[in-house]
Amino acid sequence: MLSKNQKILVTGAGGFIGGALISALRKQGYRDLRGVDIKPFDQWYQRSEDVENISMDLNLKENCERAAKGADEIYNLAANMGGMGFIEANKALCMLSVLINTHMLQAALKHGAKRFFYASSACVYNGDKQKTFEAPSLKEEDAYPALAEDGYGWEKLFSERMCRHFREDFRLYTRVARFHNVYGPWGTWFGGREKAPAAICRKVIEAKISGKNEIEIWGSGNQTRSFMFIDDCTEGIQKIMDSEILEPINLGSSEAVTINQLVDITEGIAGIKLKRNYDLSAPKGVNGRNSDNTLIKKYLGWEPSTPLRVGMEKTYRWIYDGSRAHRFEWGWKRRIDGSTTSTWLGSVANRAWSGSLLFHPRACTHPASERMDCSLTMWLFCNKWAMSFSQSVRPWLYFVMLIGCAGVVQWQNRSFPSFGRRFDSCRPLQIFAQAGIPPSNREQDHQPVLPEYEDLERLNPF
Repeated sequence: MLSKNQKILVTGAGGFIGGALISALRKQGYRDLRGVDIKPFDQWYQRSEDVENISMDLNLKENCERAAKGADEIYNLAANMGGMGFIEANKALCMLSVLINTHMLQAALKHGAKRFFYASSACVYNGDKQKTFEAPSLKEEDAYPALAEDGYGWEKLFSERMCRHFREDFRLYTRVARFHNVYGPWGTWFGGREKAPAAICRKVIEAKISGKNEIEIWGSGNQTRSFMFIDDCTEGIQKIMDSEILEPINLGSSEAVTINQLVDITEGIAGIKLKRNYDLSAPKGVNGRNSDNTLIKKYLGWEPSTPLRVGMEKTYRWIYDGSRAHRFEWGWKRRIDGSTTSTWLGSVANRAWSGSLLFHPRACTHPASERMDCSLTMWLFCNKWAMSFSQSVRPWLYFVMLIGCAGVVQWQNRSFPSFGRRFDSCRPLQIFAQAGIPPSNREQDHQPVLPEYEDLERLNPF
């Protein structure tokens, strides 16, 4: 185990698991952290001021060497990946991730990294062993003879072999874990890369709010999977890195459910029952897959243990907040009298207001301030009031409201400086960040520290 002062590199730090791992390491007292991701900073899922954050493409060897320089420990989580829809449509792109792991292994060796972790996937397993719906528990040995998921799975299997041979030939300390369907707050929930738990949460929320009371399910719904909560994943990564386990090992929950059962759980959380429409032509992956945890329990005396219902409740609540913010920011995308003019102007005003408020240098240089809650409440009230006017009048009202809200914020800054006292967390900041508001008018040095999802109980503006 490294001392708290040694440098740790996390690649894919702007993604779901990478961001969660950085957060876990910070909580444990590690302070010399470096996070690298290809995404622009405003698209990172989580980002902290006290971490050395770098946005660059790790497909390039020179960038891998820059990232690895001075690192004592490397967690390689960077890859092109997503849910089954993304994997099926982007096989070549997924396979190109082999460049990242190859270059990172070479860079780790060149710069003297002490330890190297590689994030593999259950997609490496032989497809012939996953044809039944009975959720076969896949043991580590079931990856061979090889018949991995086309594209993504083959890249992961090849990269596993690379780690093995760098360990055997060059004595580089390598550890490999095969992830089984990680989910939780701060994960992708829209846009095409989301996995089943997040996608189902989103669909149930949309159905409930829209009143359509129906949901589309890819495949027959009888496919079986296990899903691992993000906290279990980050804990398992570190346990495996610190272990004597030389071969790739499963890291996943052994609680298998069908997709229909996953929908049942989500409906129960939402308090709704939906009509199910099955799309048999959609990408659905293998029929059955579950994690056999015999080996990890033998070596570590531990396995992922968060019950699916508990994890889904946290995930649903987080996506629900993000969904509300997403709809609010875009003016609910309503069409009025066959025209979108006033809605478009309203969305511009919404975006400008929320962006200027969130990234005001005094209001939000650290997590958030109470004035956001007050101004947000005022904007919601005015927005509802504006909708009662005709289409021709409404655009002017939006701009008057925007100027008024900005004036209130400035008045609060000057007259009541103590009103902007700081809190450890704030829901408005988290949900607007998830909604994708760009940091176009803030200094890079004033990047807010995003709150943890455990803090979602506080300061509910809705």
